[in-house]
Amino acid sequence: MKRERILFCWSGGKDSAMALYEVSRGGHHDVAALLTTVTDAYDRISMHGVRRVLLERQVESLGLPLHIVSISPNCTNQEYEAKMDAALAAFQSRGVQQVAFGDIFLEDLRKYREDNLAKRRMRGIFPIWKRDTHELVRAFLGAGFRAVVVCVDTKKLDASFAGREITAEFVRELPENVDPCGENGEFHSFVFDGPLFREPLRFSRGEIVERDAFCFCDLVPL
Repeated sequence: MKRERILFCWSGGKDSAMALYEVSRGGHHDVAALLTTVTDAYDRISMHGVRRVLLERQVESLGLPLHIVSISPNCTNQEYEAKMDAALAAFQSRGVQQVAFGDIFLEDLRKYREDNLAKRRMRGIFPIWKRDTHELVRAFLGAGFRAVVVCVDTKKLDASFAGREITAEFVRELPENVDPCGENGEFHSFVFDGPLFREPLRFSRGEIVERDAFCFCDLVPL
């Protein structure tokens, strides 16, 4: 069977890593590139706050091409959709018709993505859709992935969780109302090792910064 080339929306976090892991094990797709949104003024992954250089090292260790979509700090939905559409058009011209996402259970987000893809007659694939998030984080750890929390929404989770590695103990200590995969935006992560990586990424934990209602842990490349 011919393997189909896909574009993969990559945040650098654990849900993206698990979705990519499932795609790689499925044997039906080849990843044309990982697509990541970077806020240009900060040169960091949007929402997650991870430095671009660490993203580049991460993708290099994964052995896949990276396509960056640069957006402004106060990016409007109109700007975001226009720039994403331009990226989709570029890959569609190279024969890519499917885009993969690491979403798990947010129905409105999936519909938003599928509606935008439909404008280009492209399709979305969701490798970890509807997986039980408790089971999913156990599978993530069991496979040998490692990740650190880089952003916490302090309205939903205490700032002390920022900078911690996601471990079984970390999951046990989460409040009951917090999804263990942070699917409701409680926290975001950066994956630095695992079965898909050629070698682990080296970094140190830097400054803890609180901005608005979010707490970020800066990761400093070594």
